[in-house]
Amino acid sequence: MAEVPLEPEAFVRDVLASLTENLERVVGIESARGFIHLVGQQIGLKVDESYKRSLGVAQFTPAQLAEVLVDLKDRIGGGFSIESVSDSSITLVNNRCPFGERVLGRTSLCMMTSNVFGLIAAESFGEASVGLEETIAGGATGCRVVVHFGKSVEGEDRYFKLDEADRP
Repeated sequence: MAEVPLEPEAFVRDVLASLTENLERVVGIESARGFIHLVGQQIGLKVDESYKRSLGVAQFTPAQLAEVLVDLKDRIGGGFSIESVSDSSITLVNNRCPFGERVLGRTSLCMMTSNVFGLIAAESFGEASVGLEETIAGGATGCRVVVHFGKSVEGEDRYFKLDEADRP
């Protein structure tokens, strides 16, 4: 058999990056973000349930949430760390995107991060907003993500705790 460098994780990343690129090209960036928002919502709910079950908690504290988000991104190949934690927000920084170089110029892929982070935060705090202050996809050397709890911050993506009827 031919020596072909195909690995499952890299293949899935390539598929997602190609899908995102084509969505952006065919339906536009805003519509692509809408589709990715739905995927992020579904993934966020699964991740939220898994971490809460594993930790034996019904809701996260701000410090627990920061650790969960860093652990999640580390497990999928990101390089996130905690910059700060308060009762009203957490700030995370990142030096490595789970999508690798395929993320460059594909800012809609960042919606996966903001949607998953926002949904998990809203599930514990009722409402959350996520600001992507810097992104590798946008050309920065790293990412800076701020998750606010409670009242939404203008200009940021906003998330509310979902009612059972709203869950996918």
